[in-house]
Amino acid sequence: MGKNPLFKLDFLKKPINRDMFQVKAKQVGLSPGTLIHVGKQKVEKPVITLIDYDQTRFESLSDITIEEATALKETATVSWINLSGIHDISLIEEFGKRFGIHGLALEDILNTNHRPKLDEFEDYTLIILKMLFFDEAAQTIKTEQVSLLLGQNYVLSFQELEGDVFDGVRDRLQRSSGRIRQRGPDYLAYALLDSIVDSYFHILEKVGDRLVQLEEELIHNPESALLTTIYHYKRELLLLRKSVWPLREVINQLHKESSSLINEGTQVYLRDLYDHTVQAIDTLEIFRDAITGLQDLYMSSVSNRMNEIMKVLTIMASIFIPLTFIAGVYGMNFEYIPELKWQWGYFAVWGVMAGCAIGMLVYFRRKKWL
Repeated sequence: MGKNPLFKLDFLKKPINRDMFQVKAKQVGLSPGTLIHVGKQKVEKPVITLIDYDQTRFESLSDITIEEATALKETATVSWINLSGIHDISLIEEFGKRFGIHGLALEDILNTNHRPKLDEFEDYTLIILKMLFFDEAAQTIKTEQVSLLLGQNYVLSFQELEGDVFDGVRDRLQRSSGRIRQRGPDYLAYALLDSIVDSYFHILEKVGDRLVQLEEELIHNPESALLTTIYHYKRELLLLRKSVWPLREVINQLHKESSSLINEGTQVYLRDLYDHTVQAIDTLEIFRDAITGLQDLYMSSVSNRMNEIMKVLTIMASIFIPLTFIAGVYGMNFEYIPELKWQWGYFAVWGVMAGCAIGMLVYFRRKKWL
């Protein structure tokens, strides 16, 4: 079996992604609620999009101002306002003023290092979680923080960058016959959460396929470079675990705690979402065990390979030990060695040496050492 081109490992020549090991902290001593963007600094212009709908009406606007985005806040229709780009602190402050968002909630939205969490406020619920993408070229998992704010008749979503996993939700919103158009903002928030959890399964599927291929490569050709590959995927699974594990607690809390913002009919879907989250965690743990197994497989393969090499070298040395002994005896510088004067002595010694070698090979074969 030839080498799998997947494991030429060009992506491993890039520097290790150290984001999971680095903690970016805000300045010490600031008062609670001080708005500081914690994360990678960006210069892109923030983009606001709006989708407003009910059973009979649908309107979609993109790249609008915050005034246009909040014009429909008090209407009976459901409004989904999405902000891509949270590095503009003044814009986040304006959102806080227009929607009455607490300063601590705004602080959490701006801190991109938050673990998934849920905070209940009087008029809204804040959900923070991680949206993940799989980079095929670099074979790495990219993370982006998403904050969802569920209000009485609106959902606010805050993203670090443009581009997300919500295209399926947008398509469903355009169809008047869909369930999502018949329900309120709580179901919209569920649909957004469900899209993020579903994206976890796509990433797990891609990682699982690569672990299977890696196992086959280890069995047939356990090169030392494959150990680097194993540690690479171990780091990626660690990053995935940090994003998925806390989400189970968030969904469970959202499902079990009674809230006026979540209808009883939506609780059924949240329970199903919780089951999906647990399934993703179980799959993740299986992959982590598989990574450990691949490490053991590599060490076993290397050990077996070394044993095969040592066996061959030992057999060769064992064969040459008696030959070296015979050559040493007749190589001594004694004048009176009887066989030295014999006409067929040279050929006899060669015969004895060949017989010893053949006899030992036959013996090793019967012992199944060869």
